[in-house]
Amino acid sequence: MYFPYLRGKQFELLALRDFATGNQNKEKVVPIIEPVKQQFGGLNTAISAMLDSRLQFAIILNPKDGDFKHPNVNNDILGSLTSLVCTHDGWIPAYIYKRNANVLLSHIDQNNLQQVMVILPNGADINDEGLMDLLHDERVTYIVNGNNGNRSTRARLLRLNKQLISLEDRFNNKSRNADYADPDDEFFSDDFAYYNADGLYGFSDYTALPKDFIEGGMMPYAIAIHLTYQKADDQIFVHHFVSDNNFDQSNVRGKFHEAAIKIAPFFGNGIAHTTAVDELIEKASQEDGYPGLGYIKKLSILNHLELINGILSD
Repeated sequence: MYFPYLRGKQFELLALRDFATGNQNKEKVVPIIEPVKQQFGGLNTAISAMLDSRLQFAIILNPKDGDFKHPNVNNDILGSLTSLVCTHDGWIPAYIYKRNANVLLSHIDQNNLQQVMVILPNGADINDEGLMDLLHDERVTYIVNGNNGNRSTRARLLRLNKQLISLEDRFNNKSRNADYADPDDEFFSDDFAYYNADGLYGFSDYTALPKDFIEGGMMPYAIAIHLTYQKADDQIFVHHFVSDNNFDQSNVRGKFHEAAIKIAPFFGNGIAHTTAVDELIEKASQEDGYPGLGYIKKLSILNHLELINGILSD
């Protein structure tokens, strides 16, 4: 099972909507969504689309990033998710643990929640008695554990007989888009091939995005399109398609074309296409095909979701 960790920004939500409505067999993919905006219109629309399309998902009910990192902002968001008011089915209530076991248990009680997911982005501290009490609670079904290099911690968590999911940051983030040109092809992950052998219920990553949430961005000097693909039976790589003329911030449309025209020759070497790859190839062939930076990110995410879904469904 694959649990992609995404933030509730506009183009992440659009990628989820497209994936939910465009794929029939998607039982192996369960997105985890951390809302980052206090405006919930786009999130509620995406939730409705996922429920209608029977794409199971997890929603973090105590988000910590974006608008919710500010201490004066109420991060108890369940009441704002109007699309979930009438149903407990089709979605998983999730919480980020921050040494707040009593708060989480109280919220679970107040809202009569079951089959709860607890997320530990930096890994579990098995010496934290509050955490271990929380994880033993019968209403906790899923544990998402980051930093899985500690084998003794993983063994202890496995003995809880919960659905244990690894969470790893697989994207090699760089400070400048131009830097992705060297190397332009990198190992991304083999989690999909080995998570069962490790005794895990599933695996999670941040798709082809950096782990750290970024509020906004400036106009880039270079355009970089990040597309994951299956290079071997047990390996996923990410290829970075980077523009050539990266000396200033002008002509973003031209830079998109420089990067995007490299996609078709690369994927023409017998590499399986996703609908997202096909759309990028089509836009590269159009004189005015530049779709905007956010839309490029949407297609990068969608490609990764479609890729993993295809691998796990075979």
